[in-house]
Amino acid sequence: MTTQRLIEMHDIWAAASLLTRLPVPVEHERAGLRAAQAVWAWPIVGAALGAAAGIVAWTLLSLGAPTLLCAVGALALTALATGALHEDGIADCADGLGGGNTKERAMAIMKDSRIGAFGAVALMLVLLGRAAAISELPASQLIASLAAVGALSRTVMAAAMRLPAARNGGLSAGVGRPSWMSIGLGSGLALALSVLTVSNGLPVVLLSTAMPVVLFLGYAQRRLGGQTGDVLGATQQLAELGALTGIAIALST
Repeated sequence: MTTQRLIEMHDIWAAASLLTRLPVPVEHERAGLRAAQAVWAWPIVGAALGAAAGIVAWTLLSLGAPTLLCAVGALALTALATGALHEDGIADCADGLGGGNTKERAMAIMKDSRIGAFGAVALMLVLLGRAAAISELPASQLIASLAAVGALSRTVMAAAMRLPAARNGGLSAGVGRPSWMSIGLGSGLALALSVLTVSNGLPVVLLSTAMPVVLFLGYAQRRLGGQTGDVLGATQQLAELGALTGIAIALST
């Protein structure tokens, strides 16, 4: 049995190919073999997306745009770059968990591409919350803060993959369960970036990031028996909302 290396630089392209719609020089067969092991690179991709979103917000702010419009610009860029992959996850989870009385019914609703009332409201609230938090960030901290948030939220999503898959098919089951070593390396990268951004307020940021995720994953575990691709997407969105809230609080005190 061949032992895989913990790190390969190609993992960054594999992570970008999985988490975004950006054209990257990925070798798909190689990426598929290392899909679970490559989660250490997810925070790098998240940080790059967050930094790009921060540049958009900072540029608009420098041109005199209102802070809320700057936040909307940042969110638009990440949605375009990712194909709204994670936003789709939280909408599907809200519809399935809100409208399905049984696991089977909830899973069937989550696989339906149409969006219902629960999904629309959940998506709207999360987008509004993210925009409101971004609009409260100081201009000098926009880029670093959004990079840290992007890294933290993708790390949390990778950790959620340690839960058993709720169904055999689907993207999450296909990727597999990452090792704790890969998750730990990614977490270290995300934590280092967070320390550089909000050193004194880090406990607040970590608590506000973890709290909604722990509550949601506990509920999803009880209702579905594990995680799915939609659950992972919802996890990223809730982690991002929590991290943004924590950073906005930490930088305002």
